[in-house]
Amino acid sequence: MKLRSEQLQANLQQGLKPIYLLSGDEPLQIMEAGDLIRQQARALGVGEREVLHASASGFDWGALLQAANSLSLFAEQRLIELHLPSGKPGNEGSKALCDYAARPPQDTVLMLICGKLDKAAQNSKWVKALDQVGVFMQLWPVGPGELPAWVLRRMQARGLATSPEAAQLLAERVEGNMLAAAQEVDKLLLLYGPGQLSLEQLEEGVANSARYNVFELMDTALLGDVPRSVRVLQGLFSEGVEPVLITWALLRELRSLALMAEQLAQGQAIGQIFSTHRVWDNRKAAVGAALQRHRPATWQSLLRMGGRIDRIVKGAEPGNPQDELQQLTLLIAGVRLV
Repeated sequence: MKLRSEQLQANLQQGLKPIYLLSGDEPLQIMEAGDLIRQQARALGVGEREVLHASASGFDWGALLQAANSLSLFAEQRLIELHLPSGKPGNEGSKALCDYAARPPQDTVLMLICGKLDKAAQNSKWVKALDQVGVFMQLWPVGPGELPAWVLRRMQARGLATSPEAAQLLAERVEGNMLAAAQEVDKLLLLYGPGQLSLEQLEEGVANSARYNVFELMDTALLGDVPRSVRVLQGLFSEGVEPVLITWALLRELRSLALMAEQLAQGQAIGQIFSTHRVWDNRKAAVGAALQRHRPATWQSLLRMGGRIDRIVKGAEPGNPQDELQQLTLLIAGVRLV
């Protein structure tokens, strides 16, 4: 069954299919489609998740069938998440996927995430076999002409309303980058809250990150570039970026890093960790450097510090948000404060 991205949520409400094949090279849509499936699986009692990575030529495709046929130790239902970046399983993989589709386990959902499939791949036996018993979604980037309407729909889903002219402005500022557009919408919600958003408010909100942005701050700190981290943070303060936005971005990143550090300490391969947490290629150097710099206990300590700053920003504790954010940024970058 072929579905468009906007049809997925309604389809999930009708129950889980045994197989989901997500294909495309647009990271935001792949990420959000996968998240919807995971959320619905959890809501329906799927309590166990197993992640497999078929990114290397030496991948044992027997592991897929073994995982499917093994008994669950922790839950009655499971989600098997198979990552195939190349979209090319080869002869062995094609046979394994066809065999799986012929006899999908009743207590297991398979979600296969792969790169963009060309016409030949779409007509291959394994794709047709998965499509017959499950859902096949091809996720394409939204074109420049369609992005303003996409921005409007996303804002409405977040409880924001604005004019087509304002949505056009935001689309132009992000230059067709859907992930950047999604981040801008989330930022506007944090800055102004739900409700009607004027063109002037949107211009002001987008302009706040014209020179620096909170995501640049995090990556610079992760790389351990102390002087630039301070400059970016001071630039954000001088441009009027709200401390609540900076705190939100830092906390979100710290939660992921604390979990990744624990998995690394347990012996998981860094490549597998990056894939599980959807760390984009352009951020792997920064995240990898940070994970080498701090132990898991340090990330937990930084996370607790971020939580305290969040309470300060919200007025629940006394303190100076700017001073606290600068201290947290320096600690992330590797500075030992006396």
